[in-house]
Amino acid sequence: MKRPMNIGEAAEAAGVSTKMIRHYEQIGLVPAAARTDSGYRQYTERDISVLRFIRQSRRLGFSIEQIARLLGLWSDAHRASRSVKAVAQRHVADLEQKMCEMAEMKQALERLVASCHGDDQPHCAILAGLAAQSPAAPEPGSIESGPLRKSAAARKTASPKPRSSSAPALAANLADLMAWTRQVHQHHGGH
Repeated sequence: MKRPMNIGEAAEAAGVSTKMIRHYEQIGLVPAAARTDSGYRQYTERDISVLRFIRQSRRLGFSIEQIARLLGLWSDAHRASRSVKAVAQRHVADLEQKMCEMAEMKQALERLVASCHGDDQPHCAILAGLAAQSPAAPEPGSIESGPLRKSAAARKTASPKPRSSSAPALAANLADLMAWTRQVHQHHGGH
């Protein structure tokens, strides 16, 4: 077995930043690294493989929750490939929906840009088009027209972001992954 790597070496080998490694450990996506007597993190080849897996998954746009699920499936020797495919298919469907939304936004913005003369006159078809789609258009220069100003009604009706209903499943997958990783470390003589 190769000697353990410090966090800088692990980051370079995996193609991620040391900050991201610490973040992944903090949120429980990867188990906390083994440490030397003086407190320095140590990473094994298996840790590097997991970090590369995460990097590649992030490149493909998977969410942290999806990556946790994929890591759990990757470490499960008894997994069914249909489970992996289902995660990827859901992600493809999400991407397709986002692409449609982006295409609609682009078309709407292109129409607004095409309608603006872009000259020295104060009238701007882009601003008029945006204001026409707003529930209430404040007078230019008023306090309410500030970019960060939020109406009292909007503050009252704003609802917090709903929590994912699969948080217990995510926690279970992370716990399984961490237990599996510990077993691998123990099997290979790691700590």
